[in-house]
Amino acid sequence: MLGRVNHIAIAVPILDEAAAIYRDTLGAKVSEPQTLAEHGVTVIFVELPNTKIELLEPLDEASPIAAFLERNPSGGIHHICYETPDIASAAEKLRASGARILGDGKPKIGAHGKPVLFLHPKDFNGTLIELEEV
Repeated sequence: MLGRVNHIAIAVPILDEAAAIYRDTLGAKVSEPQTLAEHGVTVIFVELPNTKIELLEPLDEASPIAAFLERNPSGGIHHICYETPDIASAAEKLRASGARILGDGKPKIGAHGKPVLFLHPKDFNGTLIELEEV
C-alpha cells in the first residue's frame, strides 16, 4: 500500500519568510506559491534530490493550518505524505482495518493534481498521514 515518501509538510506562519530560509540560507530550489482553496492553504514546495518539503501557510482563520499554528506559533512539522499506487484500494483496506480517514473519506485533489487522503493522527502514533496516488 505504501510507496516512497512524497513530501514532509511544515506549517509556517509566513510563507515568504520560510521559503527564503530554504532558498537563501540552505540553497534549495523552491517553487512558486500555489493556493489550494479547497484545503485552506497556500503551499510552496522545496525540491530536494530524494523528496520534497511542502511549506504550508493558512489562507484564513478557518484553515486547519491556522489552528495548528495557534498551538505552534513558530510552525512545525504538520504531516508526512506517502505515495500509493491505488488510493481507492488503500482507503478500502484502511477502513477495513479500522483506520479513520479525515473529512468525508473521499479523495480530494492535492497540490500535485492527484487524489489525496488524510488519515487520523490518533491511529498512526500521533502523526497526520497523507496518502497521494501516483
